[in-house]
Amino acid sequence: EKGIMTEVSAAASFRDGALNFNTWLLFIQYGCCFGVELTMNNASATYFKETFELTTESAAAIASIFGWMNLFARGLGGFTSDILNRKMGMRG
Repeated sequence: EKGIMTEVSAAASFRDGALNFNTWLLFIQYGCCFGVELTMNNASATYFKETFELTTESAAAIASIFGWMNLFARGLGGFTSDILNRKMGMRG
């Protein structure tokens, strides 16, 4: 009522999260997203090597840019989401 969170055990919190349908939906969605990322990381080097006739080292270095970009983009996306949530709330 006054903004003070009630104390909940870790086991109860985990159980509530594990039994929540939305948790499983996001789990599957993230698994698919991460699978595509791994596939891109693995296939990109071969694609660059065969298409542009690069050395394995050069193709792998260029392909690794995709993974490094994801590290930056995920952090920036989370930060932006936090700011927008603070300003507009979670609608819909």
